[in-house]
Amino acid sequence: MVETINLTRVYRLGSSEIRALRGVSLGVEEGTFTTILGPSGSGKSTLLHLIGLLDRPTSGRVLFRGRDTSLLSDRERRRLRLRNIGFVFQTFNLLPTLTALENVELPMALAGVRPPEQRRRAIRLLEEVGLGDRLHHRPSKLSVGEMQRVAVARALANGPSLIIADEPTGELDSKTGEEVLRLLKGLCEERGVTVLMATHDERAARLSDRTYRLLDGVLQG
Repeated sequence: MVETINLTRVYRLGSSEIRALRGVSLGVEEGTFTTILGPSGSGKSTLLHLIGLLDRPTSGRVLFRGRDTSLLSDRERRRLRLRNIGFVFQTFNLLPTLTALENVELPMALAGVRPPEQRRRAIRLLEEVGLGDRLHHRPSKLSVGEMQRVAVARALANGPSLIIADEPTGELDSKTGEEVLRLLKGLCEERGVTVLMATHDERAARLSDRTYRLLDGVLQG
């Protein structure tokens, strides 16, 4: 589904250069749970941002179902991202003034889904992640585990084929983190969704179909 070819990402800070990624090549197969494991500062988030089309590489290519995304305009990249990729972040990124239901509806509104369908789909997704009784709660009234479940439901809103999860258990205790990992794993097994996750959590490797290790911007295997 996704292939990266010799990706590099260099950030310039004054006269200095920070090489976040150094020639990373990997493949993610359709319907699999793939983990990128590494410590903080290893380049995991940078790699996910490139694969998720949130950033462009300094050099190298990202292929999405064989399509070279480096040849796409910014508008084409946004369209591909909105229709095909869902994101789950460590800090949830829920809008505090919106309810759980409204947070899940938001990506559908951006994609032009009609309001009645937004509501129907958002309710179903929140019920699937075990939050059918929290539809009208704002983030401040939810536990951290519940907020991450809302984030997972939101990531599924437009029926993506790829979920990119950046440290989804980073703010959670071990029990809640395990529940979120199993929820993501279930997306692969029950929906056929491809999950690509970056984490420093060794537990994730047990649930993964494939694990890569990243250290100082270099893929270890």
